[in-house]
Amino acid sequence: MSRPPLPPFTEDSAKEKIRLAEDGWNSRDPAKVALAYTTDSRWRNRAEFPVGRAEIESFLTRKWTREMEYRLIKELWAFTGNRIAVRYAYEYRDDSGQWFRAYGNENWEFAEDGLMAHRHASINERPIREDERKFHWPLGRRPDDHPGLSDLGL
Repeated sequence: MSRPPLPPFTEDSAKEKIRLAEDGWNSRDPAKVALAYTTDSRWRNRAEFPVGRAEIESFLTRKWTREMEYRLIKELWAFTGNRIAVRYAYEYRDDSGQWFRAYGNENWEFAEDGLMAHRHASINERPIREDERKFHWPLGRRPDDHPGLSDLGL
């Protein structure tokens, strides 16, 4: 199975890859999202280190059960060859109604077929008031005309 765009990346293909990843994560469909990773993909996500699609799918299921009304924006930071660096922010609320905004950076490495083989994420988050939210589109894909991170001052 091939997952275009394929490495080596150009600026345009790196941006396309990032937007496709953002769209997938905004679907909040763990099984669908897990298909973007190699069968032996290795992650570092906070204190968890999933390996392989089954562990990734389980991780994402737990994540999106806990992080309700999840909305994500990703932006290109840098790219070279088969690697892309991304910065991102996402907002969600917990089951008590408290809203959060998480900020992070990811380093991605891709196999020749365009599947992600390594994902290293560093994430910080803080509670926000509901009136501080910046991501208000309906759940699912971010509309094309919605501002990105830089436009929002994030």
